[in-house]
Amino acid sequence: MLGTMDTSTPLLSIDRATVLREGRALLDRLSLTIAQGQHTAILGPNGSGKSTLVKLIERRVYPLVHDDGSAVVRIFGRDRWNVAELRSLLGVVSSDLRREFETSNEVALNAVLSGFFASMTLGLDHAVDDGMRLRAVEALERVGASHLAERDVSTLSTGEARRVLIARALVHRPRALLLDEPCAGLDPGTRRRFLDLLRELARDGTTLLLVTHHVEEIVPEIGHVVMLRDGALFDQGAKDRLLADEHLSDLFGWRMEVERTDGFYGARLR
Repeated sequence: MLGTMDTSTPLLSIDRATVLREGRALLDRLSLTIAQGQHTAILGPNGSGKSTLVKLIERRVYPLVHDDGSAVVRIFGRDRWNVAELRSLLGVVSSDLRREFETSNEVALNAVLSGFFASMTLGLDHAVDDGMRLRAVEALERVGASHLAERDVSTLSTGEARRVLIARALVHRPRALLLDEPCAGLDPGTRRRFLDLLRELARDGTTLLLVTHHVEEIVPEIGHVVMLRDGALFDQGAKDRLLADEHLSDLFGWRMEVERTDGFYGARLR
């Protein structure tokens, strides 16, 4: 049963994942394990494989199959999932999803309700019951977006749209959230409010998987960092060890200087 899942089972287990496009390896034999409850930042420069990793987890791309037939990707211990069932455990806010969301013609409440059906709009065959509607209202309230419920999503600001997308992921009350560059396009004040929301979710028990190339977005609750470069695992481990001048300089190929303030990290070129 989903509700009694063994918490010792890894949230994510990837074994030598290779993803090819036009003969080029976007991911190159990537192996990675992330535990349940292990708030993790996946960090790397542009072209490092971060977006491909997100698509791999979302089941938007598929890896090469091992010769022995063993599973390449397991989420909560399983390699086969119905998408709707998976979303009840792992909510996703990705760049592809944002683009689909921004072109939909739904009001925010309906966009959140569409999360129950793994779609971006409510169709005639989607039966919404009172329980679903209550959970959608609660999810909007949780992210501070109740006032947006009847707004057309195309009229929302970038920050407002991100909150509604988070609410859409939260209607299932998932164990974890996968967030792909969630602060892209946000002004500094809106970004800080959004990061405060992520901190609240982490403290409430939702595991965060934050994909970014900005160390400033790694909230204090995140203690584990995975570094990717050229489609492969560059390094992984404790945040305090990896978010240091030498490691970040090697990862990004520029001399960088790291500073820390109130649990947040910042980096600048030297």
